[in-house]
Amino acid sequence: MTTGEGSALDTVAAYRGLVGRRLTVEVPASSANLGAGYDCLGLALDLTNTVTVEAVADDGEITMVVTGEGDGDLRASRSNRFIAGLEAALEVELGRRPAWLGWRIEMRNRIPLSRGLGSSAAATVGGVVLGDAFACAAGAPPVDPFHLLQIATTIESHPDNAAAVLLGGFVVSAQLADRVEAIRFDAPDGLRCVLYIPERRLATEDMRRVLPAKVPLSDAVENLGRVAIGVAGIASGRVELLADLTLDRLHEPYRSVPYPELRRLTRAAREAGALGAFLSGAGSTVCAFIAPGSPTAPIEAALQTEADACGLPGRCAVVAARNRGPEITAD
Repeated sequence: MTTGEGSALDTVAAYRGLVGRRLTVEVPASSANLGAGYDCLGLALDLTNTVTVEAVADDGEITMVVTGEGDGDLRASRSNRFIAGLEAALEVELGRRPAWLGWRIEMRNRIPLSRGLGSSAAATVGGVVLGDAFACAAGAPPVDPFHLLQIATTIESHPDNAAAVLLGGFVVSAQLADRVEAIRFDAPDGLRCVLYIPERRLATEDMRRVLPAKVPLSDAVENLGRVAIGVAGIASGRVELLADLTLDRLHEPYRSVPYPELRRLTRAAREAGALGAFLSGAGSTVCAFIAPGSPTAPIEAALQTEADACGLPGRCAVVAARNRGPEITAD
């Protein structure tokens, strides 16, 4: 079997062989930035979406049933990030998708949309990984995870969430001139996050627009130091250095203008004993790191109390860091 570079007959036969095959992917949420690590740090979280896909010969039609988060919001179209990722990976590995190939999709989603928990990256990476699994089922050789990350980043535009979702754990990533690079570490055993997930949705594009084109040199230098110390702390097992990593001067001060409750929530979490607290991605979720063995209840109570005082409805959730990426099963 040849891949996308093979003959049209090989490509058609490969796609024909997929009809009726069902695969399921479990894909994690993620938190990006982690304070000072703007656009270069991410952490996979043990909060997942589960998506089952069946390939069908149905004039290219897509049907999709969504339960949980995104019910009523997500549409069965090829602009959907999951479907875009699925078909992008397939076409890289098998060649152009035939017009007759369609999909039956069932999504069981626990990752909230537009809350800074990587729902878009989870969709894209879940699709890319499942597309690779379908291609392998059709006889294509497995693709290196970093090639899959390149595909996902092309769709996502930046790799921080996508790298954490794909690789699991604590991930440092960068979009360089001609490639994406990512290095992962296992998150420390016992590290947990208390999330305050507001009902308020914040669009990443809107939260990027509030950032200045230039920042003071002193702020940039301080953030570089905090990122360096934080990454070295993770690599060497010094979890207490996450407290330094989570203090930011590049994006959170500016994002707190449209999100004025942010400073109060992060301060409340720190004062209640959190190792550090920060805006997860572009928000609106606030994430507080809890040191291994420390209680979560005081931080949950502090965040909920402060949110109530701010008039910001939402809920707390406690999740563990996740040291593995997506998982595929066949029905």
